[in-house]
Amino acid sequence: MNASSETTKSEPIWGLVILLGALTAFAPMSIDMYLPSLPAIGADLKASAGLTQSTVAAFLAGMAIGQLFYGPASDRFGRRGPILVGIVIYVLASVACALVTSAEGLIVARFVQALGGCAGAVVARAVVRDRFDHTETARMLSLLTLVMGIAPILAPMLGGLLLAVGGWRANFWVLAVFGLVVGVVVVIRLGESRSSETEIQARSESPLRAYLSLLGQRRLIGYALAGALNGATLFTYISSSAGLLIKTYGISPSIFGLVFGVNAFAVIGSGQVNRVILRRWTPDQVLKSGSLVACLVAVLLALAAVTGFGGAFSVLPLLFLLLASYGFLQGNTMAGALNIDPRRAGSISALMGFMSFAAGALGSTLTGALSDGTPRPMALVMLAAVVGSALALRTLALPKD
Repeated sequence: MNASSETTKSEPIWGLVILLGALTAFAPMSIDMYLPSLPAIGADLKASAGLTQSTVAAFLAGMAIGQLFYGPASDRFGRRGPILVGIVIYVLASVACALVTSAEGLIVARFVQALGGCAGAVVARAVVRDRFDHTETARMLSLLTLVMGIAPILAPMLGGLLLAVGGWRANFWVLAVFGLVVGVVVVIRLGESRSSETEIQARSESPLRAYLSLLGQRRLIGYALAGALNGATLFTYISSSAGLLIKTYGISPSIFGLVFGVNAFAVIGSGQVNRVILRRWTPDQVLKSGSLVACLVAVLLALAAVTGFGGAFSVLPLLFLLLASYGFLQGNTMAGALNIDPRRAGSISALMGFMSFAAGALGSTLTGALSDGTPRPMALVMLAAVVGSALALRTLALPKD
């Protein structure tokens, strides 16, 4: 019997949501919490701003690459084992981050930390698909953003507090404890959900063959590209936020966390609106409308950034609206992709995650390379990403009317 039929109604839904939300929060916690400490890290380790910023890029690279291994492993060996292996790696690497004495050592430790932390996000999405159908998967993934979205709001503020109280190394000690606590809860509370059909499919083919099969499915690639390119807008914003808010618009570092948190509410709020409207519309219907609205907002944002009209009073509200599109597209594109081939849910989750972080790293790198002290590079990169996302949906993913 498929595990989904046994667990959907018998387990407390909020307990499952909180646990899966914690598993997907490894990445935002690990990125956002130490952002306020970057200048202090550079000063303490005697590293340039570029070398210090590379610790963020190393983490994103580790998140992208690591997911490709955990997805097939969770299909073949079950969901619990890969999560626990990843958490052990994450905790040990977090301790290493707290003890490093050079920027190069921190870059390596951050890369390994991401290799462990990505397990939770990959397998959590597969667990959702194990237990729920297409529409309910989309609603559950939207619900996870409510839990996961707390991290970008609280993490920078917590990171700033830890920096003041215990220095930048305290951030990584807290992350190690967070990973340890989540690992204990996984052992105690998370039951195995992989179906026998998924196990049989995974054992009948190599991970490479599984990925090649998925890459040959046109609609799946459409959903994956649409989600990844839309997600690149969020990564681009995160990497540009400090420069845009503090340097360009003169917002004080003490207020930075508050503004960052307000924009995080755009992601959280839209995810919950998406969960409600899925009671009436299908995920694909939401994607059609949401992608078009995102394109319109991205055009307006680019115009405001290029012309300078209204300054921060135009750019920041439009940025808020564009970030809100994340909540409408991510859960629905993921659910659409997972529904195409549920027997390879782990591998699909890994492929989607890899493409998302790769697109995010590309968008962040491109924005940084074009940086000119204005919001123009960020806005133009976001526009290209959002238009590409809409085209992927229309030409590849969504059924023709």
